This record gives sequence, C-alpha cells and structure tokens, in this order.
Amino acid sequence: MSNVGKNIRKIRTVKKLSQATFAELFGLARPSVGAYEEGRSEPKMETLIQIAQHFGLSVDLLLTKELTINELYHFDIFKEKLQQPVSAPAPAASAGRSPAATPLVYRNRALEYIVHHHDPAFVEALPWLQLPHQLTGPTRAFEVSGADMLLHRQGLRHQDIVLCTHVDKATPRLKTGNVYVFVTPGKVLIRRLAEQLRDAQLLRLRADNPDYGSQELEMTQALEIWEVRGVFTTHLRAPALLDERVAELERKVEELLDRSQK
Repeated sequence: MSNVGKNIRKIRTVKKLSQATFAELFGLARPSVGAYEEGRSEPKMETLIQIAQHFGLSVDLLLTKELTINELYHFDIFKEKLQQPVSAPAPAASAGRSPAATPLVYRNRALEYIVHHHDPAFVEALPWLQLPHQLTGPTRAFEVSGADMLLHRQGLRHQDIVLCTHVDKATPRLKTGNVYVFVTPGKVLIRRLAEQLRDAQLLRLRADNPDYGSQELEMTQALEIWEVRGVFTTHLRAPALLDERVAELERKVEELLDRSQK
C-alpha cells in the first residue's frame, strides 16, 4: 500500500487545511479526501500529479515515502521568523532591478506564499517579472489556477498572470465590481467584489463562472488584498460566433457600398 493517504493528511495538518479546503483546491469531493487518508481509496494519477505539482513534490515521493515536515516545506516553517510582526508587503528593489519589476507567485507555490507572505527575504527570492506598467506602490503577479473567472471564453484563463496593486487593509478602498486577489489562510482566491456588508467588514465575492457559487469573506480573514489591474495571457481567443456574424455583416455592407459607388 502506498503512503499517499498519510502524506495527504500530513500536508493538510502542517498547512492547516481542512478536508473541505484541500478538496476544493483539487476539484475533489470532501469525502474522497477522507477516503484517501483512511486508505479506503487512492487518488487518480492526474490528481496525484496535481497534488505533487502544487506542493513542489514528486509523485514518486508522494506514493512511496512517508514525508517529513521539512520535506514538505523544503525548509523549517517553525522558525522564529514566522512569529515576527508583519512587515511591509514588498521589499526594497535589489540594486539594478527596475522599479516596475514585480514578484510572481506561481499557483503551485500559493500555500507557501500564504505562510511566508510577510517575510521580505521570501518575497525577494520569488521570481520577478518585468511587465510594462506605470502602477505605483507595491505590486504582485499571481498565476491563475482554474476557470473560476472565465465565462464564454472571456475573462481569466488557467495559467494567466494577473498584475496587481496592494490594498491597504487599514484603510481599504474596495470598489464593487472590481476583481481582487485575496490571500487567506487556506488559499489565494481571485474573485469579483459583489457587495460590502457590515460597514465593509464582510465581503460578498463572486466568480464570473456561474458554476462557482458566491461566497462571503470576513475582512479579518484576509492576510493580504491585491487589486487586479492587468492580465498577461498566452491564450489567443478565437472570435465568438457573434463576432464572426458582425464581421460578416460589415464585409457585406462594404461590398454593397462599393457597388453603389461604381
């Protein structure tokens, strides 16, 4: 029997994830996670690959070895530095780096970022992107995971990169209808702000994809908030059927105008 069930339980424990949160990360049903941990069933290979990639592990290790905490984190997460007060969200730029350079958080490092988002040394060690922008203040780039914000081929696609500016939690100025990245204890969440309740202390968030329900988030649950200001994508969108019809009508109108002028 493989060690995958024990490893999933240990990952959840050290990352402080509930079975429901872990299931949501990988599109699973919550009872399935319980079945894996109890050894009653094992994940499909594609799920194993997703889990391994998300946590920076190899599938072989996940299956064959009961992992230690250090192997899960690649460093000791219980050092004193995690207990230090939260510092500024972005470190000073290194010598020679453009002020427009932005730290990038890949989707498979989201939970690692949650743990160390306040550590300037960790942020400095992230990959940095050089994207053309004139944004002021701290910026972050996050890789999109899933199709939560995609509707009719419009919106944020899986593996797109969103460029964001920092929102000060002490004096948040959130705008209904805008898209934000919420760094919470369980996940990095990209959602559109639908409504602010209880003097803006309770946020109602929605996904653009109607297959994902709306949810509420207490401001106290947000470790960081970033406003999405741009997106980098490698997906070339094919024209929608309506676009094609409009283009065809425009061509026909131009042909008629040409004929009428002859």
